[in-house]
Amino acid sequence: MQLSLIAFAFILVLIPAFLSFKLSIGIEKEIVINSIRAFLQLTVLGFVLGFLFKIKNPLWYIPILFLMFLYAAYIAKKRTNYKFLPAFLSIGFATLIILIIMVTLKIISLKPYQFIPIAGMIIGNSLNTYTLTIERLKREITLQKEVIESFISIGASLKEAYKIMQKEAIKAALIPVNNMLQTIGIVAIPGITTGMLLAGTSPLKAVSYQIIIMYMLVSINLFSALFGSMFYLRQKR
Repeated sequence: MQLSLIAFAFILVLIPAFLSFKLSIGIEKEIVINSIRAFLQLTVLGFVLGFLFKIKNPLWYIPILFLMFLYAAYIAKKRTNYKFLPAFLSIGFATLIILIIMVTLKIISLKPYQFIPIAGMIIGNSLNTYTLTIERLKREITLQKEVIESFISIGASLKEAYKIMQKEAIKAALIPVNNMLQTIGIVAIPGITTGMLLAGTSPLKAVSYQIIIMYMLVSINLFSALFGSMFYLRQKR
């Protein structure tokens, strides 16, 4: 690890922390602690990935994915104040669908240095989309009670009334990825491309991988929002 470079880069954390203190914003402690926490987590990740990349048998991916699903569902439960099982099933189903498609079409292989990072990226995005969807659904149902009651009063079912809220929640959850699709390559050079360019990969090869990742994110976001909203509305009904 290049500890000297990391130490210099930490100045970029101390500056906003200092400004937060001077302006009495009150988040300087959170900024510093979370930055140190990120350093420790990523350092551990480096050692863990070094071990995982030596895996020869793909069957070992099953417990690894299971643990990742468990932790993602735990975080989703904390963020949304909603049940653990729907989060686990939504993130798990969405992730498995995308991974199976990508492996079947040979977009990625079962080699650990490809499969594990891609799986982590998919689960992370699935978690974010799931939490956005649930939060938006809660808000829509709370604010649109009169609309729901109006639908029911004219003979519509509760399922039909909730379907409108579901559409709005899914559209809202997909705003980040849609914005990214519109601005990528023009406003910003995305992370995968930047990392590969820094590693010395040719620009066209780096861009090819980034395009694949972007298309993957579209699918995982949609499936996560769809499964999450379905489980939530089924429980509400």
